[in-house]
Amino acid sequence: MKNRLMTVLKAVISLGLIGYLLLFKVDLAQVGRAIAGANLFYYLLALALYFLAITLGCYKWQVLLRTQGLPVPLPHLLSFTFVGLFFGNFLLPMVAGDVVRGYGLARDTEKAAEAAVSVLVDKLVGLLAFITAGALMSLYAVWGLGRADLQGLAVVVCAAFLAFMLGFASMLSRRLRSLFERLFALPFLRRLAPIYHRLSSSVQAYRDNPGRLVQAFLISLGVLLITNAVNWLLAEAVGAGIPLLYIFVFNPLVAFAPILIPSIGGLGVNQGAYDLLYATLGRTTSSELAVTFSLVMQSIIYLSSLPGGVVWLIRRRPARQSLAGQSGE
Repeated sequence: MKNRLMTVLKAVISLGLIGYLLLFKVDLAQVGRAIAGANLFYYLLALALYFLAITLGCYKWQVLLRTQGLPVPLPHLLSFTFVGLFFGNFLLPMVAGDVVRGYGLARDTEKAAEAAVSVLVDKLVGLLAFITAGALMSLYAVWGLGRADLQGLAVVVCAAFLAFMLGFASMLSRRLRSLFERLFALPFLRRLAPIYHRLSSSVQAYRDNPGRLVQAFLISLGVLLITNAVNWLLAEAVGAGIPLLYIFVFNPLVAFAPILIPSIGGLGVNQGAYDLLYATLGRTTSSELAVTFSLVMQSIIYLSSLPGGVVWLIRRRPARQSLAGQSGE
């Protein structure tokens, strides 16, 4: 029942935000013209690069799994990831995509605990890389580009970065972990204690092998660089005219929007984030072109997850045939 309510909430938020933006915030005709006139070559190149980013992300996951003694082939991890993306984007995410890919790995390796830990750490390291880049680039926007009007955004992002770093360090360091466990014993934090214990226990498996965490962090930065290129190509494809430097400033921040606000595959939330960052705060383009840019990016997200549906259907077919054979006996 709780999952159904969450799914309904996600649908309401996604449809509400996208409806507001398209009907009240922008000129829908202008958005349509920009999409119709998009540069197809740039779009296809961006799609190819996005697949490369997904593959590189799977390689990062493979690096983390090696720390746990699980030498899983990269094609297996790609199949789990694509199925997870398909579920997260098209099946009204009743189950989160990360849960789906973790389940696939657990079935493949028969090591459920290690699979869950690897997915969690993979997510944490990726978010750490993005928030680090976001903090550094927001400071550069203020001091390097002379955008004093973005100082408030930089303060918020840097504060989030420091909080994230402190939280991550508290999971790795035994001393900080002990201190945080005392804090979570306080009445108003007690409900969060199980979540902290779960996260902390997960990261402990990597405490004695920080080199792998650093390697995974650097790979995550590589993923971010590729997605920056994807976003710039799509901005150019629709004529948004956003300078590459501002893609580097805002793209790391967009990734957090669907995490902070529930939605269906980021629909509505992503469009609102693009409009807020690139048009309202960044003043790098119009709201119409920012929303157009985001919708084209949303189509890339959906298209790149379609292979997961094919993999899922192929996997289901042998199971159905097996059940049919047993019933025939």
